[in-house]
Amino acid sequence: MRTALALFTIAPVRDAATLTRERAAVALRWFPLLGAGLGGLAALPLAAVRAWASHATLLGAVLAVGLLALGSRGLHLDGLADTADGLASRAPAERALSIMHRSDIGPFGALAIVLAVLVDVAALAAFTGSVWRPVAALALGAATGRLAVLHAAHPSVPSARTTGFGAYIAGSVSTSVAVLETGLVLGAAAGLAVAVHASLAGWLAAPAAALLIVAGVRWHATRRLGGVTGDVFGALIEIGTALTLTGLALS
Repeated sequence: MRTALALFTIAPVRDAATLTRERAAVALRWFPLLGAGLGGLAALPLAAVRAWASHATLLGAVLAVGLLALGSRGLHLDGLADTADGLASRAPAERALSIMHRSDIGPFGALAIVLAVLVDVAALAAFTGSVWRPVAALALGAATGRLAVLHAAHPSVPSARTTGFGAYIAGSVSTSVAVLETGLVLGAAAGLAVAVHASLAGWLAAPAAALLIVAGVRWHATRRLGGVTGDVFGALIEIGTALTLTGLALS
């Protein structure tokens, strides 16, 4: 957990242990739980706004999405932008990977960030009922997005690069771990739905559908780039989160 906090969050945690592939793989198993924690904490201002100034719900949703991005150091939004620029270039794999490696953000990357943030905000602002419903929704959305990374780190998915953190964790998640964590996330979805008096079927279908669509995005990225990268992992997180929130809002 200490390694996971140091790697994936802004928390001021130092991990003195040497980062090995095995240690990174174990830390990755905490990723969905960390996402749930970050999402739940980030949405607390939204719950407060809904309770005390319901007319400002949109403001609360913006604060929640901003805090979630801050909690993860904006890494996943950066990955989304780089992946969008690389895939939208329609260049061969080597050239697309080079575009993704650059520090600047192109028009497609900027558009991808704006759309992802707007979808997240709009979905969170659309919830009615209990003030805790958007808190549960953002926790579930963030957990689902990070679960998609565990699926993408399965040995059946190749790495597009031989260096970088993406290559470090690619292929490190076994089938049993992926299945177990998927069951835990879906079980949490059911529990949260009951806790906030939401549609059980809708709250189970939203993350399940999001994971299926994200799997399609992963397949396309793998076909175009020759495998996954750290940037692709970030893109899958943001897309999975946005899709889950969309499904929950529509349910």
